[in-house]
Amino acid sequence: MTTATLNGIEIGYDISGDGPAVLFTHGYQASRVMWKPQAELADAYTVITWDLRGHGDSGTPDDPAQYSHDLMLGDMVALLDTAGADEAVLVGHSLGGFASLRFYLDHPERVRGLVLFGSGPGYRDAEARGKWNEMAERFASSVETKGLEILQRASQEVSSANHRSAKALAHASRGMLAQQDSRVMDAIAEIAVPTLVLIGGEDKAFIGSSEYMAKKIPGASLVVIEGAAHAANMTHPAEFNAALRGFLETLPA
Repeated sequence: MTTATLNGIEIGYDISGDGPAVLFTHGYQASRVMWKPQAELADAYTVITWDLRGHGDSGTPDDPAQYSHDLMLGDMVALLDTAGADEAVLVGHSLGGFASLRFYLDHPERVRGLVLFGSGPGYRDAEARGKWNEMAERFASSVETKGLEILQRASQEVSSANHRSAKALAHASRGMLAQQDSRVMDAIAEIAVPTLVLIGGEDKAFIGSSEYMAKKIPGASLVVIEGAAHAANMTHPAEFNAALRGFLETLPA
């Protein structure tokens, strides 16, 4: 485990292997622990995993203004700089997939490819976005009132994480999971890097958004891991890693 002050906050991360960089970003309430089954890719790639601010070993500021999409993207830039990676393939799960899409819009020159796993591009419709944000507020309120212990009853990518602050997770939900605009959705058809969309066949909440992204992103491919739910990379690592490695091997040097 490594921690360093990056972009003004302590960030927990791991870097292993050698070769083209692959940056793995987890989702809300998870941590970089979820990517342990993908450690084998370090035989051919520089594997970078990290904890979002408020999660895992990363910093937990008390100020809610320290949790935002822009700050999250700044953390990703700082991490790539620390790893000496001018560019990387971005692998993002759930919120991490949305963050990877946002990162591409701001820093396309640093993205070799996108792997969008159990994720979505947000909402163009303000009412739908409002419903999503109501869910984010429920998550925030729940962890604030019930504490970190409730996460032990959640799905595997969440229950495997070791967080330090329920308040920080609540701030992260309101500032990072919640959405403010339709910028990603509006630009989805303009993505110009190779893209793989991965989804567990039982991940009902994200099947529709995954199919949409695979259809709208030029040249994107869709892989459905049958029998898997939201944490397909953990429950079905052989299938997930085969799909991911196959995609990485198609990218130009």
